[in-house]
Amino acid sequence: MLSKRVKYILLGLVALLVGYILYDASEEPGIDDLKGTYKEVAMYRNENNTGPIIRIYAVTVSDTTRWDEMRQYGDLMLYTKYGNTKVYFFPADKPAPLELFRKQPNFDRKFEPYCLALYEKDAMSQVTFRRKPFGTVQ
Repeated sequence: MLSKRVKYILLGLVALLVGYILYDASEEPGIDDLKGTYKEVAMYRNENNTGPIIRIYAVTVSDTTRWDEMRQYGDLMLYTKYGNTKVYFFPADKPAPLELFRKQPNFDRKFEPYCLALYEKDAMSQVTFRRKPFGTVQ
């Protein structure tokens, strides 16, 4: 049988461990830590839960010169192993799609001239980040 002192020490260690886990979880970087203003304006996720999960996002950006941050934003988005995640970035002051589709093109072609960048993480976890994927941005 353990003495009261040992029980209190063990209880204290458990409380300390739980406190550390909570602190560590709250310190994870997130989208709110990025300096630019990002707003998700459209999202698509396929309903097929037996195959690869496909996620497509359209996001507006206030600062259109923060390429590294756009890539970080993409890295922070949900991803499922063997799935695919795409994030299209658009300037906040220009038109952006409000509806996305699974098949290419993922949105109405009239928005292509406004697309700043495309972040994609494919089924093999390979990341590609392309600036101006449809040519010159208006």
